[in-house]
Amino acid sequence: MLDIAPIAAFSDNYIWLLRNPGGRIAAVVDPGDEAPVLAYLAREGLQLGAILVTHHHADHTGGVHELLAAHPGIPVFGPAGERIPGISRPLREGDRVRLEGIDAEFTVWDVPGHTAGHIAYYGAGALFCGDTLFAAGCGRVFGGTLRDLHASLQRIAALPTDTLLFCAHEYTLDNLGFAQWVEPDNRELSRREADERARRDRGEPTVPSVLGLELATNPFLRVGREEVRRAAERHAGRSLPTDQEVFAVVRTWKDREYD
Repeated sequence: MLDIAPIAAFSDNYIWLLRNPGGRIAAVVDPGDEAPVLAYLAREGLQLGAILVTHHHADHTGGVHELLAAHPGIPVFGPAGERIPGISRPLREGDRVRLEGIDAEFTVWDVPGHTAGHIAYYGAGALFCGDTLFAAGCGRVFGGTLRDLHASLQRIAALPTDTLLFCAHEYTLDNLGFAQWVEPDNRELSRREADERARRDRGEPTVPSVLGLELATNPFLRVGREEVRRAAERHAGRSLPTDQEVFAVVRTWKDREYD
C-alpha cells in the first residue's frame, strides 16, 4: 500500500508525495513550488524518482524546472495535449505509468474540462485528479468546455465508492457553502460541514476525499438528483431536461454568484 502525504504550497495547494512505507524513493504530483518539496525530501531523507503533472497551470508545474535541476534525469510525466516545459513522458488516455522504486502503477485518464488536455492518474484505489474534481466541488472551466467537464465528472462518479480522491486544493469549506445553497435540506452536507470545519480547526487537510462522500454531498456529481435539478431550474427560471444542462447551470451559478 502506498504512503501518500500532502505537501502544502502557496495558500491552498497540495503537492502529493508518494512512496512505499519506509521507502527512500518518492514521486510528487503537481509540484507548483519546488521549495516545500525539496524541504520535505531533505527532512525525510528521500530521493525524488519521478514527477507527475495533471495540467499546465503554473501552480501545478512551477516547481518542475528546479526539481529537475536538483534531481537530473528523473522522468516527468504529463499530458501530451498540453505544452508543459520539462515533460519527458507525454501521456494520453489509456497509457500506464510505472514508477521505479514505488510499488504502484497508474492508468492515465483524459479528463478535460478545467483545461482541454487535463489528465488524471488512477491506480492503487486512488485518483489523482488535479483540478477536475475538488472535495464538494469541481474546477472552473478555463481551456475546456462545460460539456467536457460534466462528462469527466460522470466518469469519475462511476468509480468504486471507496476510491480516494486526491485533488490539489484546500477549497472544501468554501465548496460546502455553495453546496448548501443548492441543497439546503441535505443533512449529509450539514454533517460534513461540521466534520470538515473540525479538521481545519485542528490544522488537518480535508483531502483526500472518498467518492462515496462526494456522491452524497457534491452538487456537481449530483446533477441527476431531483433536488439539484429543482434548484438549478429555480435559479435558471426554465426547465432543464438533461443532466448536462443542470450541470452547466450549477457551474455557472457558482462562477457568477458565489466564487
